[in-house]
Amino acid sequence: MSRSDWEVVIGLEVHAQLNTASKIFSGASTAFGAEPNRQASAVDIALPGVLPVLNRGAVERAIRFGLAIGAHVAEKSVFARKNYFYPDLPKGYQISQMDLPVVVGGTITIRVGEGESAYEKTVRLTRAHLEEDAGKSLHEDFHGMTGIDLNRAGTPLLEIVSEPDMRSSAEAVAYARALHALVRWIDICDGNMQEGSFRCDANVSVRRKGATEFGTRREIKNLNSFRFLQQAIDYEVQWQIDTLEDGGRVVQATVLFDPDTGETRMMRSKEDAHDYRYFPDPDLLPLMIAPEWKARVQAEMPELPGAMKGRFMDDWGLSAYDATTLTASKEVADFYQATVSAAGAALAKPCANWVMGELAARLNKAELDVAASPVSPAQLAGLVARIADNTISNAIARKVFEALWNGEGATADEVIDKQGLRQVTDTGAIEAMIDEVLAANQKSVEEFRAGKEKAFNALVGQVMKASKGKAGPAQVNALLRKKLGA
Repeated sequence: MSRSDWEVVIGLEVHAQLNTASKIFSGASTAFGAEPNRQASAVDIALPGVLPVLNRGAVERAIRFGLAIGAHVAEKSVFARKNYFYPDLPKGYQISQMDLPVVVGGTITIRVGEGESAYEKTVRLTRAHLEEDAGKSLHEDFHGMTGIDLNRAGTPLLEIVSEPDMRSSAEAVAYARALHALVRWIDICDGNMQEGSFRCDANVSVRRKGATEFGTRREIKNLNSFRFLQQAIDYEVQWQIDTLEDGGRVVQATVLFDPDTGETRMMRSKEDAHDYRYFPDPDLLPLMIAPEWKARVQAEMPELPGAMKGRFMDDWGLSAYDATTLTASKEVADFYQATVSAAGAALAKPCANWVMGELAARLNKAELDVAASPVSPAQLAGLVARIADNTISNAIARKVFEALWNGEGATADEVIDKQGLRQVTDTGAIEAMIDEVLAANQKSVEEFRAGKEKAFNALVGQVMKASKGKAGPAQVNALLRKKLGA
């Protein structure tokens, strides 16, 4: 059998670290990078006599997320103790939510692929619940031993669980990217995957095409990059298919992905919920969220990506692709809106082209975020405006952009004047250049008149060279054809 005879089923559990200043049940700092065990309070490690106190800011971030995905935000939710042993879990249990989570349901629409083959899909979410993080086991530089850093213990997490709606690693990555963009957009998580602020667990199973029951799933834990997520799922899918086709069976398990080998390996047999002996935490009252609280959070919500995408298409005439690209992150969307605000709505499309094209390419090459762009929205708007009014050509515009990027001028106008880059629009001057080019390139003239269109392009190039790129290509084309009688 080939892989096409199988269907892949994927669900993701994402842990988003909430960007509160203090932990979910204590006043200890959540700042990253402190010396080991300097930010673990008595509450975080459950010393006798301490009591947890719920962080209001963590709850508000959970409400914000629920509203953003169109979910039900529960008026009553309950914290439970999830009991298990692990060296970096100082309490011997984790405070989480089980039967009554704070967020239930909701959807996220993803765009998968590019070009004509791209498609949109809606992924359903099961729930999102609040919980505390565990500590961290350190395996390096301990001479065969393991060190335990409890700074992360008690850090607030929102665990976001999807339905098993994804059918390929590409869909899983598109979903993870969309979720990553959303939690940053609504400012509940910094999304720093290198620091562990956004981590994915992928539940993967396969079943024969046409089957209605799910296969046995294996959970790939702690994937902290989109590339690793795709590689891990692809390997795991092929491993499961090979195992089943060879007559073996897949056993429910937790596995880890090794980026060095590109393989998954079994960590432990997978537990079910009853193995954790969940019970309501006796030290925490049920979490009650009044309608007035939800209404206030709703009033403070920013415009969401979907609404902004629709506005870009309706008000500014952008294509679905352009609008989707420009709303992929709030930083890019804000930069683009500021550019259009300075340039005018009539130039929304050329502004989009420059933000997605030249600016994005230079930022990628320099490994910079758009917030650190050396070219500001106002500067880019000025550049686009000079192209629109034929002060400069697109070719010259790239030179102006380069100068602005390198700090060689405060505005596009300043660079244009300083470097003498204004486009030549005088018909007489352009015609004089054309006459000189035709006189010096009789062979090309004869080839064009013999039907060779490439010869015409060569003549255009010579005229543009003579004008030092300052003549408008469209005007040169029209005048040259007129001179040649074409």
